[in-house]
Amino acid sequence: MRGRRTPYEIYWEVLVFCREPRTFTNIINRCDLNSKIGQQHLSFLTSKGYLDAEERDGRTAYRTTEKAQEYIALFSRMYGALFDDVPGFKL
Repeated sequence: MRGRRTPYEIYWEVLVFCREPRTFTNIINRCDLNSKIGQQHLSFLTSKGYLDAEERDGRTAYRTTEKAQEYIALFSRMYGALFDDVPGFKL
């Protein structure tokens, strides 16, 4: 039985969800994060070049970058090897 999500699982969830531009509120609601943890994760992913932040209609929208595709693929393969399943989250 799996317990709490690791930061790596949360990064994967955020990156997969943000393949289309998403607002901060969209991300924390869909990925079940509180504001503080959500901001920390988005700041980290943005600093690594895995998310782009852009202004849209006066709001910041986050979108997964091409650079993040390698992380998504590697994490998915590793997760599948460990748990005989693919990572998932409620979409």
